[in-house]
Amino acid sequence: MTRVLYLTGMMRCGSTMIGNVLGETAGSLHVGELHYLWRNGVLGQGTNSSCGCGAALTECPLWSDALDDRRIATAVDAVQATRLRARHTPRRLAESIGPLTAPPDVRWLTGLTADVYRRAAAVAGAEVVVDGSKYPAEAAALLGSGLDVRVLHVVRDARATTHSYRKDKSYVERMSAARSTGYWTSVNAASDLLALAGRSRYLRVRHEDFSARPAEVIGEVMAFAGIGGPNPVSAEGTVELGVNHTVTGNPDRFHRGRVLIKDNARWRTDLDWKPRALTTAAAAPQLVRYGYPVVPRRAE
Repeated sequence: MTRVLYLTGMMRCGSTMIGNVLGETAGSLHVGELHYLWRNGVLGQGTNSSCGCGAALTECPLWSDALDDRRIATAVDAVQATRLRARHTPRRLAESIGPLTAPPDVRWLTGLTADVYRRAAAVAGAEVVVDGSKYPAEAAALLGSGLDVRVLHVVRDARATTHSYRKDKSYVERMSAARSTGYWTSVNAASDLLALAGRSRYLRVRHEDFSARPAEVIGEVMAFAGIGGPNPVSAEGTVELGVNHTVTGNPDRFHRGRVLIKDNARWRTDLDWKPRALTTAAAAPQLVRYGYPVVPRRAE
């Protein structure tokens, strides 16, 4: 049976690097954000239509066979928009692990996604597919797909997220502190619900712990996901990255060669006091829940 490690959490949480690292383990395939495969590859509505290997998605040998029908892409986009928002997570989870039955369009899309996972794993010779799409409702739906799906919830300090979204980037929309924090609280709250699937199917890690102790955290994730072989992270916190077939994500997915894993904590000194205060006030209950200090120390 194909095993899937689905990464969920707020965007800008560091999931791309975690996925890239896991993609260097034996028998694993990191597919980036598969949620956008049809939107980017067929409809051309995303910010990036290149595979991590450098080819267009429609020309990549791993993905081209899945991108031959515009009608399917349009239908996928419609179901994603109406059934897989964060607010839909409780319903999708109840359908997967509870008494409810998923509607036909959700069952169709979940089956289609499962088939893509299986085909990609077969082509790549992989046992585990790592999907960094970060849609908790999609993760909830996939828990009932018949695949061995395990959820990795990646959390990053909300103030770091606010700082990241205040800078202009070609691949993400700039957001105010209020807006980014609103997304942060809702997406992480929805992701928390996935713990109801049980300890064997849900694990939460913090970006800051991964950055500080990458080999240790990756080892924990590998054990959780059933990924064998040597840990690709050295004792010094470096990893050798090769070519991948990620659908979309942070441009870090194109990095090759030896990379040092470290935290970018510039928000501690660069984030103005007003957005810092707003984010802290709005996110305080969840910051405490995840073990973050409400009044963090400033960077040395």
